[in-house]
Amino acid sequence: MTIMKISSRNLSAVRRRALVKGGMAGIIASGLAPTFARAQAKKLVMAHLNAIPESAAVAFDWQAAEVRKRSNGELDMQFFGGTLLNKELEIMNAVKSGNIAIGNPGGAAATVFPEMGVFLVPYLVQSYDQAYKMFNGKIGDALDQQFQEKYKLKTLCFFDYGFRHFWTSKKAIVEPRDLRGAKIRVQQAKVYGDTINGLGGNAVPMAWGEVISAAKQGVIDGGDLPIVNQVALKIYEVSKYCSMTYHNYGPTLNTMNLAVWESLNDPQKKLMLDTSREAQEKIRQATESVDNLAAAKAALEPKGMTVVQGNVDAFRKVAQEKIWPAYKTQYAAMWDEIATFKA
Repeated sequence: MTIMKISSRNLSAVRRRALVKGGMAGIIASGLAPTFARAQAKKLVMAHLNAIPESAAVAFDWQAAEVRKRSNGELDMQFFGGTLLNKELEIMNAVKSGNIAIGNPGGAAATVFPEMGVFLVPYLVQSYDQAYKMFNGKIGDALDQQFQEKYKLKTLCFFDYGFRHFWTSKKAIVEPRDLRGAKIRVQQAKVYGDTINGLGGNAVPMAWGEVISAAKQGVIDGGDLPIVNQVALKIYEVSKYCSMTYHNYGPTLNTMNLAVWESLNDPQKKLMLDTSREAQEKIRQATESVDNLAAAKAALEPKGMTVVQGNVDAFRKVAQEKIWPAYKTQYAAMWDEIATFKA
């Protein structure tokens, strides 16, 4: 028997003939099957101030799962609620710098985006329908374009925490006079302080992370939050009264770093916008479902709070007389458009 010696050069020739002759079968038989590079999922980290069961946290956690599923693994959206960054401004600075992809300023929207302050003027926005038609229409589109140019942030959706109502430890706030001498925590935007001071109280600007301890120590007599957040944030642990006054509408927005946004392809952008609008609707439903006297009583009174209806007309009259004039001048370009916008 003759034994044929095969050099490395001959072996290469044999393998080449096998590949040409056998196609994929030849590749497998030759042991030269290549490693096919699978596109790595694009990671999109989102930080949110609060954890589930807060309404927006629930919705954005849902969105993250939907983005992962619907993108077939192309986008790996990861939601971190109450664990990654614990202050509104820290979150927004991280999004602006690109350290994380997605985030929102929570209730501090007007601090980060002064252009949003006009919507917070007490009693200017009249209803949820009016608000969403504005933000999901040309007013929202114009703000999105402005924020891209000025802040390098893409607006994924506007959403809200609803209309704000007082929570207090000593007495209910039914009439404007009930605010006299009361130290009320407000978020760190001028319009919130002007609201409380204008309505008759003493505004105490404070980041949310300090609020519960301040309430326990008596540094503040209360604050204001939408009903959905009074429930989710367990405000009943430091408060005895909820007074439904609807004094500030609380819009905010979820944003993406503009460079990250522009790195997405068109189908991925559409997916982010579609799921953002669906998340918006989930937040809206959660917010509005408890924002009435009967529902608020059902949610909070079993937890030990007393829920009362404030004299909205009296508060609105004070706001129009003492707070509106300065803001009407400041926001002259948008004031009439918002004030006359029909739901």
